[in-house]
Amino acid sequence: MEVKKAKRKYDRAFKRETVRLVTEVGRASAEVARELGINVNVIYRWVRQYKEDQENSFPGKGHQKPDDLELHKLRKQLADMTEERDILKKVVTIFSKPQP
Repeated sequence: MEVKKAKRKYDRAFKRETVRLVTEVGRASAEVARELGINVNVIYRWVRQYKEDQENSFPGKGHQKPDDLELHKLRKQLADMTEERDILKKVVTIFSKPQP
């Protein structure tokens, strides 16, 4: 029987400090991973995410990067407009039928 580990969650400050140890202090990712009990691939991912966008890296649950937030709003608006268009098409079809 396989025992699943609970997925651990790390806050933004912890991730930033871990990345700082690797990027600024110059410690090896594997060494930091061993000390913190984290898989080294997780640290590699955090470093990559931080390098891609330092200002908005690790937004946390419920917080989105500005671009992601705008994309979400635009997708919602598109879905609403598509629904309205479909309703109007049905209304036109109903009212354009000849009345007996």
